[in-house]
Amino acid sequence: MKRSIIVLLVCLAIGMPLIAGAATYQLDTDHSSIQFKVRHLTVSNVTGTFNKMKGSASVEGEDLATLKVEVIIDAASVDTGHQKRDEHIRTADFLDVAKYPTITFVSKKVVKADPGKLRITGDLTLHGVTREITVDLEGPTPEIKDPWGNFRRGTTGTAKIDRRDFGITWNKALDTGGLVVGNEVGIQVDIEWVRK
Repeated sequence: MKRSIIVLLVCLAIGMPLIAGAATYQLDTDHSSIQFKVRHLTVSNVTGTFNKMKGSASVEGEDLATLKVEVIIDAASVDTGHQKRDEHIRTADFLDVAKYPTITFVSKKVVKADPGKLRITGDLTLHGVTREITVDLEGPTPEIKDPWGNFRRGTTGTAKIDRRDFGITWNKALDTGGLVVGNEVGIQVDIEWVRK
């Protein structure tokens, strides 16, 4: 009996670092942003953001190859600072938020790049279409403890997509050549994660 207790204690002691090494994080919506940029009339860019999102991330210790990320965006929360444009983006011409209320990203693979940088491959589901994309990521930063006792990390990511790959094809040709809306969309992500 005594030996069984000792074996159990040893097993627990060995397993504790493994359990302690796994960390799960929640996206802090108050300190995160997901922005996009698209060419307008071939002469300038329109930028926008999504005001509602949620997400989670997990990592085993400091092995960033184990990083897993999931982000869910409320498509109707799109905000370009222009009400009529936002209303048009929500229609079937673009996001069709009545039919496709969310945009999601789920990571599948992480590759270490330069120091402090990762390349994350995952599935982006937009406008009812799922395509694999790659996000160039800075971070995650080392974990810090905030003044309220929460443990936080941060990530910054960039990606580019062709909106036509997701069935978003509305456009108009200009008399001088070119299109009203560019097809390439740049994405910028700045996220704070709070450990659960």
